[in-house]
Amino acid sequence: MVEARDLVFRYAGAEPWQLTVEAIQLAAGEHTYIFGPSGCGKTTLLRLVAGVLAPTRGSVTVLGEDLSRGARRDRRRADLMGFVFQSFNLVAYLSAVENVVLPCRFARGRRERATHEGRSLRDEAGRLLEALAIAPSLWDRKPNELSVGQQQRIAVARALIGRPPLILCDEPTSALDPASRDRFIELLLAECAAADSTAVVVSHEPAIRGAFRTSYDLAPAHESTTLRRVA
Repeated sequence: MVEARDLVFRYAGAEPWQLTVEAIQLAAGEHTYIFGPSGCGKTTLLRLVAGVLAPTRGSVTVLGEDLSRGARRDRRRADLMGFVFQSFNLVAYLSAVENVVLPCRFARGRRERATHEGRSLRDEAGRLLEALAIAPSLWDRKPNELSVGQQQRIAVARALIGRPPLILCDEPTSALDPASRDRFIELLLAECAAADSTAVVVSHEPAIRGAFRTSYDLAPAHESTTLRRVA
C-alpha cells in the first residue's frame, strides 16, 4: 500500500533540518502507529505520504503511484485517502453531516463504496457520527456551534466515509477524552478491517500505541529526525 525508500525531505530556505526514512513498507490492512514529540516532523511525514509534499530525495508511493506528481493527483488522493488533519479543516459554512460527506462529492469510488448497501450518503455519515457519539440533534449544526472534541470527531468521520484504502491521521485524539479516544480507535480498526484498509496514525500520545500492529518512533536529533521501527 505505502512504500518509501531512501527518503529525505528538507524545507527550502529553512533551517538545516531534515527528515530521513531509510525504508518503510505498509501492507494493505496494516495498522501503524508513529510516535514523536511535537515539532519532530510527524505532519511532514504524512504530507509526504499523501503527495502534498515532494521528497528532496528518494521516493514515496501509494499503490505504486507517486501522488506528488501527475495531473490526476488530487482526484486520486481524494479517492485513495481519508485524512484526519490536526487542525480538522472543517468547512465553516457546511453542517456537520455535510462536512462528513464532502469527500464523496469529489471521489466517485468513495461515493460508490459509501452507498453500495443502498444507504444514502447522509445515512452512512450518520452511522459513523453515531459510532463516534455525535447525536443526530447535532448533525445539522455548523462547526462553530460544536465543541472542539465534537469537531475532531466529525473530521474523523469524514476521513472514514467511503472506506478509503489508506487512512492518515494526524494527532486524531488530541482533543478527545479517554472514552471518545477509545471509541475512535475501535471504530478506526473496525472500518479498516471491513475494507482491508491501511491506517497510519501519528501522535505524541504513547497510550494508544498498544492498539496497533506495527509501531515506529520519529527520533529527533540535532538538525534531523529519523524514522525507526519499534515493533
